[in-house]
Amino acid sequence: MHPFQSTPFPAQRSADDGPDGQGFAVVDVETTGLGRSDRVISAGVYQLDADGEVTDHWYTLVNPERDPGPVWIHGLTSEALEGAPTFPEVADQLAERLRGRVMVAHNALFDWNMISREFSRAGLRAPVEQRLCTMVLARDLGLPLPNGKLSSLAAYFGVHQRQAHNALDDARVLAEIFRPSLHLARGSGIPLPLTTCVAVTDLGEEPSAAPARGGSWSSSYRPSRKRPACPFPNPGRWRDGNPLVQGMRVAITGDTATDRELLEDRAIEAGLHIASSVSRLTSLLVTNEPGSWSGKARKAREYGTPVVGEDAFLQLLREVAPHPGA
Repeated sequence: MHPFQSTPFPAQRSADDGPDGQGFAVVDVETTGLGRSDRVISAGVYQLDADGEVTDHWYTLVNPERDPGPVWIHGLTSEALEGAPTFPEVADQLAERLRGRVMVAHNALFDWNMISREFSRAGLRAPVEQRLCTMVLARDLGLPLPNGKLSSLAAYFGVHQRQAHNALDDARVLAEIFRPSLHLARGSGIPLPLTTCVAVTDLGEEPSAAPARGGSWSSSYRPSRKRPACPFPNPGRWRDGNPLVQGMRVAITGDTATDRELLEDRAIEAGLHIASSVSRLTSLLVTNEPGSWSGKARKAREYGTPVVGEDAFLQLLREVAPHPGA
């Protein structure tokens, strides 16, 4: 056991305690930033059985071999990470705790993409088939939350946060939140919003390699460019339960786990129009924080524009209906 890793507590395991006989893996990662070239610097995993009961937990620091990023958020300095294992050194242990389980996370697409990139850099594939986003589950349950933040969900269920932005404590909080959410969904007959996990490399993304220790770090972001106009007229607003239709005007605001240009590229390739602002003509706003006070989010609330999270939007992009005039 590496000194930067926590020891799991003993657990009673069952051979058939959840989906595919394994249950859930509640995950949180802290990172050097939000971009494609950013790195995981700590990871926490709580393993749950099919009823949401905790059976095991695990935590590790990860040396990103670069600047740790926003220390004022996660509190992990270069000194704290010095001597910690690199991701390839903990990949097998993390894989063991994820394999065969539904990965549960808050804004799950972000955690999945960061984990997927790290496994790809190590020449491996993350062993996760499905994920579940607690932001999406809270929306499906109709919980009266002021925003999509983990702290709001914790307050609703009376779960105390001891150390926000600590991967192990955030995973613990999320595990305590997920159990009653799971029971609410089952009691109400609401299906769990499971999403198929697609590795970033399968989407055409080439994760940047880690620099040599002490080397410089270059961003993998592409330069902005002018895109061709959408060839389809706007068919109107998107309606919940229906597919997106070619020509719909889609605006995006706030941080996204998927590189913003990649997300916009996929929307444009599907025949959608990416709008730079929100108006009465906007078909849909994509945001991971619908309660935020960004200009686009405020306009969307004012106009009653439909809003979905990034995870739900990526699901909708899988089957965009052809324009009726096409």
